[in-house]
Amino acid sequence: MRAKLSPRTVADAKPADTPYEIHDTDLKGLLLRVQPSGVKSFIVTWARGKRRTLGRHPVMTVAAARHAALAALSEAMTHGAPLKVIEAQQTAGPRPATLRAFLEGDYRRWVRHELKRGDEAVERVERVFASLLDLPLAKIDRRAVEDIIIERRKGNPAEKVRPASVATTNRDLAAIKGALSMAVEWGHLEAHPLTRLKASRETSGGVVRYLTPEEEQRLRAALAAREQRRRDRRESGEAWRAARGAGGRGGWKPDAFTDHLAPLVLVALNTGLRRGELFGLTWRHVNLATKVVTVAAGTAKSGRTRHVPLNAEALDVLTRWRAQAAGTGLVFANAEGKRFGNVQTSWERLMVAAALPDFRFHDLRHSFASKLVMRGVDLNTVRELLGHADIKMTLRYAHLAPDKLADAVALLA
Repeated sequence: MRAKLSPRTVADAKPADTPYEIHDTDLKGLLLRVQPSGVKSFIVTWARGKRRTLGRHPVMTVAAARHAALAALSEAMTHGAPLKVIEAQQTAGPRPATLRAFLEGDYRRWVRHELKRGDEAVERVERVFASLLDLPLAKIDRRAVEDIIIERRKGNPAEKVRPASVATTNRDLAAIKGALSMAVEWGHLEAHPLTRLKASRETSGGVVRYLTPEEEQRLRAALAAREQRRRDRRESGEAWRAARGAGGRGGWKPDAFTDHLAPLVLVALNTGLRRGELFGLTWRHVNLATKVVTVAAGTAKSGRTRHVPLNAEALDVLTRWRAQAAGTGLVFANAEGKRFGNVQTSWERLMVAAALPDFRFHDLRHSFASKLVMRGVDLNTVRELLGHADIKMTLRYAHLAPDKLADAVALLA
């Protein structure tokens, strides 16, 4: 598809079932790629099969994309490729012996520079495709990757490993394909082994898992019980040390939390923030005075900044948490003060205690949205609060407001 890329053209480009591209008629080499998720990216291409992503819309405007593309094309004309691409290639060391060596060497250096969450992309490949890490790059084939994806979709009940969704395994596939694409680009592979391995079709409108009132009560009770157990253990330890004349760490204040889990879960339940958004949230984006949390474009999945109001419980939790935390940097940091990779172990233990074996952390977000819809909040407002790039994602919750739909039809009478 060809058209002049303008703010209106980009805004009117709607997601389709498959990705598509709009090539700019004014500047050859500049194009807009539209994903089924609604993500729109500006890309510059300077030779057959040679391309580079410039940025996402709306963080990058059409004017900025045109300026960046013109600079990249000028560099490609002079040097054979944009300078950033040449710099990334120059950092490449000797040919890596294995996938692990490639990921931890050239690729990690490049991905940190080019992607918003580059380290996460590397860690995803290392975690999901661990059995392939010590193979030479040339030995990685479609069958091996396909077998891993199939096994992940099956799960392993004996080891209490739940089946991965199609969406999750599609992201797994995209992560390893992206890494191998750069291996081809840098001459470490002659051809991409996964070219014919396509992502599976994702179905929308599936069952939304959210907490019933009784389940939410169990979750809150499990959180409270966990907090009390940790307090009891601390007090017992302090008494033991005091009896032996040893120094202690002291107990927690009555209104303090014993660690990050309770405030993290309660904030998620009351704001609908994604897990990654919570992990990347900093105190400078939490305004307790105006009762608003800002999800910065750099941490938002959509690439858009959004503002989420804090209700009474979320405000109380964050106020108490800030009083005992550093008050600067990350809101939820690990023991080393760094960003969490995950909280899977503590979360799974909490779910066992709450008797919610099929409930995921992401379902807290579904619960937030579902409660809003069931209480009469319109879907577009829910979309804005959730940060969905397209209303299609929010329509999953439409069935939860049957009275609202019935009232609308009743108006015709």
